[in-house]
Amino acid sequence: MYDSICRSKPDSPTAVPAFAPDAIDRAIVLATQAGLPLYPDPWRAVGEQVGVSGGEVLSRMQAMQKAGVIRRVAAVPNHYRLGYVANGMSVWDVDDADIDRLGREIAGVDGVSHCYRRPRHLPHWPYNLFAMLHGRTRDEVEHQAEALRLRLGSACRDYRILYSSRILKKTGLRLAGAGKS
Repeated sequence: MYDSICRSKPDSPTAVPAFAPDAIDRAIVLATQAGLPLYPDPWRAVGEQVGVSGGEVLSRMQAMQKAGVIRRVAAVPNHYRLGYVANGMSVWDVDDADIDRLGREIAGVDGVSHCYRRPRHLPHWPYNLFAMLHGRTRDEVEHQAEALRLRLGSACRDYRILYSSRILKKTGLRLAGAGKS
């Protein structure tokens, strides 16, 4: 997954339209904010919980995603429990003219779970492409980063690996209980 994270200005013709969630949308968010139920048809399970069909749950979640209310629906593995204890965010200073193409390419590489374009903060932070790498050892992650550097070629001017020092709680938006607005 490559996410450009370059948002449009509010007055731009490509700006995301306003979204006004209703009570059903709110109920869907409340029912799914801790994750989708682990059933063969999670949409139907959520629908049963909130009083609509599974098709309507899916349709509404797609509309919320299109409006930017929901960024994505994805599995969030605990890499540590899977044995990947050397996790490093690799940060790259790559040519802006090639960043979208390179980001999509890097996002498809084994060992990369997240790949984003981020703004530079010169003169202190020249990095504009971020790719999360996972390995069982730091040596493994450093080999992955070296393979990425070779793949980026002359478009890459510099990079670093920032290793995780602890697990952060991975959660998205949390709404207050159903009785509150």
